[in-house]
Amino acid sequence: MGRVQIDDFVAGYLGGAASVIVGHPLDTVKARLQAGHGYGNTFKCILRIYRNENVAGFFKGMSFPLASIAIYNSVVFGVFSNAQRFISQHRPTDRKRSPDIIDLTIASMLAGLVSVGIGGPVDLVKIKLQMQTQTSLPGMSLNQKTSLLYYQATYRGPIHCVYCILKKEGFTGMYRGAGAMILRDVPGYCVYFIPYTYICGWLTLDHHSTPSAFSVWLAGGIAGAISWGTATPMDVVKTRLQADNLYKQKYKGFKDCISQSYQNEGLQVFFRGITVNAVRGFPMSAAMFLTYELSLKALKTRKESD
Repeated sequence: MGRVQIDDFVAGYLGGAASVIVGHPLDTVKARLQAGHGYGNTFKCILRIYRNENVAGFFKGMSFPLASIAIYNSVVFGVFSNAQRFISQHRPTDRKRSPDIIDLTIASMLAGLVSVGIGGPVDLVKIKLQMQTQTSLPGMSLNQKTSLLYYQATYRGPIHCVYCILKKEGFTGMYRGAGAMILRDVPGYCVYFIPYTYICGWLTLDHHSTPSAFSVWLAGGIAGAISWGTATPMDVVKTRLQADNLYKQKYKGFKDCISQSYQNEGLQVFFRGITVNAVRGFPMSAAMFLTYELSLKALKTRKESD
């Protein structure tokens, strides 16, 4: 049995931190578009946040994901890399052959499943903190404004948010929206790691050498845009379930959220935020993969020199 490579976890942690710093402002915009009220399109949403909350509004709630998503990303990259390595070493084919798509698919699906265990609570807290910064907008109904007041008065920070959820719903409350997250992340990581691996290979002229920094950056960005773009429908459902008010819940569960969203807003609601998802996915994933690969290279160089 092959040894678990700790370097993948360390590099994944650093990559996760880089992706949060780059992607959080647009992540806030995405959350407001998908679960907020009165924002219109992406450009109008950005303008409203800036006018009502200044630049700081785009970074509200970033401290928690900066600490936790780095750990989450560490696990995802660590599980994927070690699972792919283990599978490729134990199949009856040439180990030096280019990555097999079946190996990549299984490793990606496994990483997606594991990611929900850590990422579910992280996303839940992040979204609740992002949504409580939303201000009252013209055209909001009385029910929407009342719901908004609950948000603004509920959480004093990430620790207090976790405390409130555990007190009201118990441990299972931390995994609200987990079903939608599984349906988002399991296929989502397949169209994340597989395109990245193959695009990197195509951009590397000498297939025996390591990809250049530009190849890694470009492949990571393209993979991120594809993955986040295709994940949007389930991301909308997950975001709405997680943004739902803790003390006045609108949705009974996964199916009810889909049903209500479709009946009230039509099929197009499931593609809300697809533009910002794809645009945000490129720089966020480019930064993540580039930091991951450079960190991995630095760690291996240091080990060789010791």
